[in-house]
Order: sequence, then C-alpha cells, then structure tokens
Amino acid sequence: MSDHTLSQLLPEEAEALAELAALVWRTHYPGIISPAQIDYMLAQRYHPPLIRQQLARGDRWDVAREAAGRLIAFAHSYPLEGGAVKLDKLYVHPHWQRQGIGQALLARIEARSRSAGRSHLVLRVNRANHQAIAAYRKWGFFIAREVVEDIGGGFVMDDYVMIKPL
Repeated sequence: MSDHTLSQLLPEEAEALAELAALVWRTHYPGIISPAQIDYMLAQRYHPPLIRQQLARGDRWDVAREAAGRLIAFAHSYPLEGGAVKLDKLYVHPHWQRQGIGQALLARIEARSRSAGRSHLVLRVNRANHQAIAAYRKWGFFIAREVVEDIGGGFVMDDYVMIKPL
C-alpha cells in the first residue's frame, strides 16, 4: 500500500480539493461525458464556498494525503433518511489509483456509518463509467435501478443507483 494518511478535509483546503477534482474529472470523464458537461458539473459541485458550506452543515469530506501533505483522494458522504448514507463522491488522483486508497476511504465511511447505526450506503454512478462500476461491484455494491436526471444547462446524468448493505 502506498504512503498516505486519511483524515478529514479542512475548510482551508477547499480550493486544493476543487483543483484535485478538476484534474481527476478532466482525466477520467472525456469519452463518458462531454467536456462542456465536465466543466458544468465541476463548477456546480466543487465550488470552494459550497464545499465549506457542506463541511459546516456536517457533511463528511474524507481525504487521503501523500507524505508531503498534498491531497491525493477524497470522498464526500452524508446521512439520508431511512438509514442510508449517501456516498456522493469518491475520486483518486490518477497517479495514485489502484493502490487501495479509494477502498480505504470507502472502508472509513463504512465503519463510521455502521457505528452510527446506518443500514446501507447508496451512490450514483454514470452508466458508461465501467471502471467505477466494476470497482463498486468488487466492493459489495449492487445496481438497484437506473435514473436519468436533467441537471440543467442542457445536460443530463444517466446513472445507476448502487447500494451496499452494511
């Protein structure tokens, strides 16, 4: 396993997280969604004031840092009604992928969710994101349903909803 540490995102790291998200998305999503949709979704979901607002309301932003302290991965989660925890985001820097970091972040979320009495994790993943779908299946998630959502700007999300019982 690589040399990294897991902890919570600090509010002053919101800009660094947004930069990491942009790098990961612009590396991973071409061919899955358009460059225009990538830009639209990054602006919509990774605006540093929004990240700080989510932290302030109690959302969890778990991060992995390399030895020098630079962010290399992140996961965003929060509780839902009915015993679920939403795994809203889970991304790893391309150079740090396939080293167990995403799985370690997921394990951290699972442990916290179990200790809080939560029954399952739920996430959405683009139906064309075969690499992520395979990873989630390996980690115990199953496809529950399909959902197509208009997210504005002329864009839609065409996703699977995946669930993992805890």
